[in-house]
Amino acid sequence: MLTPTGPSVTALLERARSGDREALATLLPLVYDELRRIARGQMRRERPGQTLNATGLVHEAWLRLSASSHLAPHNRAHFLAIAANAMRQILVERARARHAAKRGGHRERVTLNEAVLPGPEPDLDVLAVDTALDKLAALDPEQARLVELRYFGGLSVEETADALGISPATVKRRWTSARAFLAGELAGS
Repeated sequence: MLTPTGPSVTALLERARSGDREALATLLPLVYDELRRIARGQMRRERPGQTLNATGLVHEAWLRLSASSHLAPHNRAHFLAIAANAMRQILVERARARHAAKRGGHRERVTLNEAVLPGPEPDLDVLAVDTALDKLAALDPEQARLVELRYFGGLSVEETADALGISPATVKRRWTSARAFLAGELAGS
């Protein structure tokens, strides 16, 4: 997608891959709204009372991504997936730090569910989801990647299919399978 006055996101990503730091600075305004949408989605799943908001999460993730010397996304969808994963890791690290401070506090576990509910989404135990996702990645890295793109990245079936280079029907099939695996893991732990 070309902006009216500048290069495409893919062109900027190519320049950034070759070490052009200016390309990264130009890239941020082009993807900022999408990064905020992803961050808002992830923050809705967090427990109330967080000190980090969606804007802060975007900025933390951006700092990590821009400091990375091996950032190599191939296109917009791939970049957004990498950013979503960085946001997820930030939230996991914060949850680990919170739980380490509590040392054994009782955590309520809920299943990973896409059902449309009236009102806000239920709180997720970020550490339990991370552990379940790690188990899925050990069994099937492609399905784990799909979950990161769909659930954490907020990509549609079509965007996920494009990012992974598979058909939308395959995405739907693998998404159903991955959700069943994660639901079982979250319910059993």
